[in-house]
Amino acid sequence: MKNYTERSNSSLFTEVMPADSEGEKPQGEEEGHSKVNILMVDDHPENLLVLKAVLASPDYHLVCANSGEEALKHVLKQEFAVILLDVQMPGLNGFETANLIKEREKSKYIPIIFITAINQTMENVIKGYGVGAVDYIFKPFHPETLKLKVQQFVKIYQNHKKMREQSEVRRQNELKEVNEKLERTTHNLRKNEELARVIGETLLDTIITFDEQGCILSVNPAVTRMFGYTTGELLGKHMVNLLPGFSPSLMDYVREMTGQLLEASVKNKEGREVPVEIQIGEAQVEEEYLFVCSIRDITDRKKMEKERKRQYDILEKLVEERTRELSLANGQLRREVEEREKMAEALRLSKEHFYKIFQSSPSLIELRTLEDGKYIDVNESWLQHTGYTHEEVLNQTAPILNIAGVDHLKKGECVQNAEIQYQTKSGAIRHGLLSTEILEIQGEKCLLSAVTDITERVRLESEVARLDRLYLVGEMAAGIAHEIRNPMTTVRGFLELSKSDPGSLMVKYVDLMLGELDRANSIITEFLNLAKNKVSNKKRQYLNPVIEGLYPLIQAEALMNDKFVSLQLGECPEFYLDEKEISQLILNLSLNGLEAMKPGGKLVLKTYTEEDQVVLEVKDEGDGIKPELLEMIGTPFFTTKDTGTGLGLAICYSVAERHHAIIDLKTSEQGTTFFIRFTLTEEN
Repeated sequence: MKNYTERSNSSLFTEVMPADSEGEKPQGEEEGHSKVNILMVDDHPENLLVLKAVLASPDYHLVCANSGEEALKHVLKQEFAVILLDVQMPGLNGFETANLIKEREKSKYIPIIFITAINQTMENVIKGYGVGAVDYIFKPFHPETLKLKVQQFVKIYQNHKKMREQSEVRRQNELKEVNEKLERTTHNLRKNEELARVIGETLLDTIITFDEQGCILSVNPAVTRMFGYTTGELLGKHMVNLLPGFSPSLMDYVREMTGQLLEASVKNKEGREVPVEIQIGEAQVEEEYLFVCSIRDITDRKKMEKERKRQYDILEKLVEERTRELSLANGQLRREVEEREKMAEALRLSKEHFYKIFQSSPSLIELRTLEDGKYIDVNESWLQHTGYTHEEVLNQTAPILNIAGVDHLKKGECVQNAEIQYQTKSGAIRHGLLSTEILEIQGEKCLLSAVTDITERVRLESEVARLDRLYLVGEMAAGIAHEIRNPMTTVRGFLELSKSDPGSLMVKYVDLMLGELDRANSIITEFLNLAKNKVSNKKRQYLNPVIEGLYPLIQAEALMNDKFVSLQLGECPEFYLDEKEISQLILNLSLNGLEAMKPGGKLVLKTYTEEDQVVLEVKDEGDGIKPELLEMIGTPFFTTKDTGTGLGLAICYSVAERHHAIIDLKTSEQGTTFFIRFTLTEEN
């Protein structure tokens, strides 16, 4: 076989590359149908005939090459889904040909399957995989096996090609959307500029813009009607020319008055005083502050106010006359008042009966106006359950209980025994059954709401559900035990085999048995880590050095998957902890966070002190945890992964409990953050 140096191989590959081969249309592509190209390379034509017979398919375009040089030419002209390459060939052998194919950017990802009848040593197999082969098949080969392998590589190629086409279409659509959005934005900007110009020209109020030094930047035409100045006379001048009381030293005061409506008196160009209303707005453009001053002439309004005062004096005299007339009617009104007092007494008795029922009811009862939701009264049971006082509730219009589960106030409809949740003053969430009724009090519609507290019942139902989950845990534990028996069965089988024929116990079988034993030991170890009575070897030490010691391991795992890890370690005091258990907790949460993220995501490990607690945060940028799964987090044997026993987080909760720590989490579509809060006791 002819041997080539690396330099000569590269030169040969360059020689067989036509300058225009990249743009040729692949052979086998017909109108409305595209066949998948498969390259078969062998220096024996009879071998190529066999391969063509095995792989014959209307979906394949089989391309044959009798040498490595010819194969390189085909690779330059066409795109192939897979290459079947003979190892032993004159000229360029299979290894050299594969190496040259992998050096070219467009062909480096084509899967190569070596087929050989001679080079069957492990050294040649390793060499084949080393130059980029995906498989190494020995002759004679099984036709169906080769055919299935090629089918799988063709499917991968077709899926990849489809994804590339979809990506290109999506990119073109996104570019089109961006261009359309830019055109709309430009059009809206021009429209807004033109509208601002027209508004400024037609507005009756004077609009002035000035900078931080009080220098006038622009004015609208209304300034001429109000002050008599032209635009040219004011641009670049100081605001003191229009507002005599305005000076550079008052800019801080101007900022404080921003947004407020002020009345003042100014003088126009002729010296005549004009009563005006002034309002100033502030805007920031990059690092520059700009101000907009609106000045409105209120001369007509002042005249109206003066006339209104004159009319008021006249009305006051009329009221005095009317008062004398009304005094004559007092006698008749007194009799009417006596009748109303009798009615009021009857109403008082009715109200007293209602009030007794209202206050003695064990349900939480509140009375609110239907229009604005103002609290009129609440009963004693309502106050006891919520923790509020009458002074904090009465006359409030905003909902206090934050009722969730029914929207009766907006709909104005009555509900009966609707299951809801409400919030107490301390922030506790309680459960209840809500019934409402609309009634009229003194001509105003009111809403009477009664809540029957069922928090204890809900708690008991939750406890029953928890017991059901524990029953499920028992069944899952039985399943894990079954998983332990599987490796034990494998080990026992090989040991029985070695008893009858000791020579048949090969090294690979021993390694297989050791792997099965390690698997069983791993499952048992995770079981033991869940034990609450496990003895912890706690020592007084700092948490940060433990995290720093694990950082290289976590960072290496992240870099392997194109992800990043960031440490944000704050100062924390010493406390008693078991370094081995805390390391396991940190690794479990970190690896879970890395697995939850896509490439490019960042995992943050953060420590800090909060009151009497040392807090460890583990934050990822994954897709978050679904709300329906939150209740199951930390339950043994529950997992969302395709593989795993579901004991990782359960072990974390067990470790936290042994360290008197609390684990809680916050999750959203932007990621999940686990908080481990270690309480600093008097001993610490």
